[in-house]
Amino acid sequence: MTPIIELKNVTKAFKLPHERRNTLKDHIFNLWRPRTYEIIKAVDDVSLSIQPGEFIGIIGPNGSGKSTLLKLIAGVLYPNSGTISVRGRISPFLELGVGFQPELSGYDNIYLYGATLGLSRRQIRERFAQIVSFAELERFMDQKVKNYSTGMQMRLAFAITAHVDADILLVDEALAVGDENFQQKCLEKISRLIEQETRTVMFVSHNLNFIRNKIDRIIYLGNGRII
Repeated sequence: MTPIIELKNVTKAFKLPHERRNTLKDHIFNLWRPRTYEIIKAVDDVSLSIQPGEFIGIIGPNGSGKSTLLKLIAGVLYPNSGTISVRGRISPFLELGVGFQPELSGYDNIYLYGATLGLSRRQIRERFAQIVSFAELERFMDQKVKNYSTGMQMRLAFAITAHVDADILLVDEALAVGDENFQQKCLEKISRLIEQETRTVMFVSHNLNFIRNKIDRIIYLGNGRII
């Protein structure tokens, strides 16, 4: 069977400067001093093959590369080396709200954000009421998104993403969406989506109890490598 997700020798590195130069004064006074950097490999030579319908749990300590790995698969980040092949539509529950236009209303952003996730205008129109109801933002649809709190923006983005017909779910459990009650609502929605066996799921978690009865495999990451 052809893998739905395949990574070959994928590496993602970030350059961290040893000193900050935030102001014009800093740059002028250090004009002739070369900047030095430390290279951090968030994902280091990872190869991985995932079949359609698999549920993969991703665990590891903070800073081990879990979220970076999902962002690479989602196309939010691009690798420094290696190849990533994805054969299917992705619904990414990470970097929520990236792509919102602050000068547009919540109403307009549902159509815009939904389109970026692959929904047609007809599909958005059919699911519009469900999206707004799930986000619990009925009274605020005509307001510009720049007037939304961060929590309101995250709730709207989650609600849109949760109503996308996707082959692949990429879920970072650490994402904070609204208050405790709304977070529980989000986890219950994710659970219902996961129960559809045709979906492929990659789930970053610190809570094995949540995924214990669902996972097919666990990937343990440490320092950007599969341990």
